Amino acid sequence: MLEILNLSKKYGKTLAVDQVSFLVPDGQIGVLLGPNGAGKSTIIKSIAGLVRYEGQVRIQGILGKSVDAKKVFAYVPEIPAMYEALTVREHIDFILKAYQAETTGEEIEHLLERFELADKQNKLGNELSKGMMQKVSICCALVVKPQVILLDEPMVGLDPAAIKELKKIVLELKEQGVTVLISTHMLEMVKELWDVTFVMEKGHIIGTYSKDTVGAENLEDLFFQVTSGGVSEHSGRETESSGRRV
Repeated sequence: MLEILNLSKKYGKTLAVDQVSFLVPDGQIGVLLGPNGAGKSTIIKSIAGLVRYEGQVRIQGILGKSVDAKKVFAYVPEIPAMYEALTVREHIDFILKAYQAETTGEEIEHLLERFELADKQNKLGNELSKGMMQKVSICCALVVKPQVILLDEPMVGLDPAAIKELKKIVLELKEQGVTVLISTHMLEMVKELWDVTFVMEKGHIIGTYSKDTVGAENLEDLFFQVTSGGVSEHSGRETESSGRRV
């Protein structure tokens, strides 16, 4: 479970996020949407522990700033960063030691094969393309077997085969009871994945939608309805402009 409670963040005098709260339950895939400047990046950095903030982030009921919470949490940043002098396999071994994760060599090999990295284990970080670095970043997050995982624009830079594989893995994580939060502007890429969606604008959550409530309604349509002012903030409430229920 990932729970955000009254989270606020200022950069100087600018209020980037104002009293934001939302919840992604165990075994569900949440999607965080919003135009540029909406506050998504600030929320992501707060959850990942990269910026100071007011409010609370709870991971499996544990305060997100604690070591115990970090042990069950994994993060895939939008822009992958690697140590230039470490190989692909050394990156994974480093993460495993840091998390003290009990992952077998066979499990590591299988994960690398799924992302077509098995024959690139000895390549150094500075020898990889952005797409390859993104694959390594994803593998480093998955190899620790997190209970909560945050993916920030994870499909940017990936080839079609890797995107297909990542979608499969996200659905597998859901089946395993893992909580997944994806931040993206690529609505087409998550249309078959999401269980709950949070739409941000100007530092607030302005729309929350559950797939159980809206059914087969198109995620892109929902997004543009709410960001154009046509949809109420709360799911299940009738809109003034269209009379539809969301």
